[in-house]
Amino acid sequence: MIEEPPLLTIVRDLRRPDPAQVAAFRGVPTSFVVDAMHGSGALSSVIRPVGESRDLASVAAGPALTAGCGAGDILALLAALGSVREGDVVVSAVDGFQGCAAAGDRVCGMLRNAGAAGLVTDGPVRDYAGIVGIGMPCWATGLTPASPYTNGPGTVGLPVQIGGRQVETGDMIVADHDGVVVVPFARIDAVIAKLETVRALEASLDAEIADGLAIPPSTVELLASAKVAYM
Repeated sequence: MIEEPPLLTIVRDLRRPDPAQVAAFRGVPTSFVVDAMHGSGALSSVIRPVGESRDLASVAAGPALTAGCGAGDILALLAALGSVREGDVVVSAVDGFQGCAAAGDRVCGMLRNAGAAGLVTDGPVRDYAGIVGIGMPCWATGLTPASPYTNGPGTVGLPVQIGGRQVETGDMIVADHDGVVVVPFARIDAVIAKLETVRALEASLDAEIADGLAIPPSTVELLASAKVAYM
């Protein structure tokens, strides 16, 4: 290229939801959040809780802090350590590169020490036993022993593409055993309001199933209607 990019581009003034908004998502299943957004928001299912929740807690809810690393590199993730606030979920994008680890136990340990609530990446991680010992919730594409580079260029705080979605710093990340959901910053309050309806509907359906419901009434009605052709 004609001009080399800066090694790192870091946004200083980072937006984040307020504590009450963050608290509204704690303990909420990812499926409820997706339903509150009419079926949208989930990252690709290739991004899974590390260890499939066998040995490591797989629950986190907090503001996204983005690191755009690029394939095979973690310089931006290391730089993001200087921008982490208590409760952030660091979202580190490596362009889906699977050839080496996007993080390891030492990086996870530093993220924990900086106050991060979790790590989400579209690459694999390494040092599984160490990550378990640290207790940092992680969502990644799998495990690999291969080591990454720290060459850059990279970005901190700028939008990243990960798991089929764009994530911006300040978006809400809700992650659990089922996967990762992103709530865009501009939709946070609307989704919080909708969650009350989702909770009520889920509770009502759970009660009906406990009472013996086998087929939803709407399905029974459909099966008896002219919209179904029986052969």
